[in-house]
Amino acid sequence: MAEPTPLRPRRICPICKKPASQKDFPFCSGRCKAIDLGRWLGGSYAIPAAEAGQPGDETAAPEGE
Repeated sequence: MAEPTPLRPRRICPICKKPASQKDFPFCSGRCKAIDLGRWLGGSYAIPAAEAGQPGDETAAPEGE
């Protein structure tokens, strides 16, 4: 059977930097998929939240302005 024609440019695996496979895209293997899932579930990819001003803090802008 002939090799399938790639529909998108070759990408590298974000975990180990090897070429991504079509089966596990955007990863190179199931192992790298599992590592990425573990990072998501562990909170490694969390976006830090901005701290809101405390009540009575005059330096914080009042809400509604």
